[in-house]
Amino acid sequence: MLIFLGIITAAYLGLIIAFTYGWKRVPELKLKGVSSENSFSIIIPYRNEAENLPRLFKSLTNLNYPGSKFEILLVNDESKDDSKQIAESFQNDFQEFNIQLLENIRRSDSPKKDAIKTAIEVSKFDYVATTDADCIVPSKWLQFFNENIEGSNSKMMAGPVGFIQKTGLKKPYFQSFEEMDFMSLQASTVGSFGIEKAFMCNAANMCYEKEAFLREAGFDKDQKIASGDDVFLLQKLRKKGFEVSFIKSEQAMVFTNYQESLKSLINQRIRWAAKTSAYTSNFAKATGMIVFLMNFSLLVFAGLTLFKLISYQFLMLVFLLKFNADFILIHRSTKFMNRESLMRHYLWSSIVYPFFTSYVAILSFFNGYEWKGRKFRR
Repeated sequence: MLIFLGIITAAYLGLIIAFTYGWKRVPELKLKGVSSENSFSIIIPYRNEAENLPRLFKSLTNLNYPGSKFEILLVNDESKDDSKQIAESFQNDFQEFNIQLLENIRRSDSPKKDAIKTAIEVSKFDYVATTDADCIVPSKWLQFFNENIEGSNSKMMAGPVGFIQKTGLKKPYFQSFEEMDFMSLQASTVGSFGIEKAFMCNAANMCYEKEAFLREAGFDKDQKIASGDDVFLLQKLRKKGFEVSFIKSEQAMVFTNYQESLKSLINQRIRWAAKTSAYTSNFAKATGMIVFLMNFSLLVFAGLTLFKLISYQFLMLVFLLKFNADFILIHRSTKFMNRESLMRHYLWSSIVYPFFTSYVAILSFFNGYEWKGRKFRR
């Protein structure tokens, strides 16, 4: 048993070291004032987002990019609140922008993928930029995509995502944990791009060539899986040999909301974990398995320690090795995103994390999940 734990620990440490090295290899992108050559179709599906849409729309009106070079496609996915009326008001109030209001055409088990396809079919421009309805985009968002396209052969670009910070309000502990977990995912994402093994990204801040999507990738083979419009597309393009890149710049960061409850956080993570088995990247599958086994093994061996079946010193050694390796990687992410104060939650989060991730992983194998008022089977 100790040999097994030793092997898993070595594999996990190797993975974290690789991601840390990869993080350093991804250069920070600084805008050089390249002319706005490329055109973008911004696609935003929404469902019951009346509370968030005004903030998103305000950020879209502040985009520093020629209005003739982008369009905004808003896809209503059977909203039950005032989202559609808010979108209509946005279109009427800002007629100087090219805004199209669409209704989602359902054709699969994945509403979001259907919404994106609905928009792409009527889009006019060469590149698709996506974000979520609960986000805020930076004013130079499209400029970063444009300069990255001009300076590389990338067919797909991912960018950083952070959380909207509300001053004067103390966050619940589960939201601090959510952000800490997200920092580890963000660091791993950047690290995987740096070692040319990219397998993870976030549709809240993403851009890809429309022709590559239509000709080579699309969603046809994974439309039975409700989520994954971002990671499946990334993995397909990489498998086809296309170049992908990460825009490592704080100024390119899109901001999103925390989950409102612990239940919604668990549901979100189950949704993310449920698609792991359908990954086309062997590296992604191996990464998921190593991370799960590392955290689950810590729980199992903690139990064995309680019954004095193994020495607690060995368990503590493994935990400290993981603790320090994770700290180095996550600290890079918090520093980059100006969230170093979050590290004061690192100790207790690192203790909770094996319980949380094991619980979510096990549930994802057997349970469906609820998202946006809909229930999805695994």
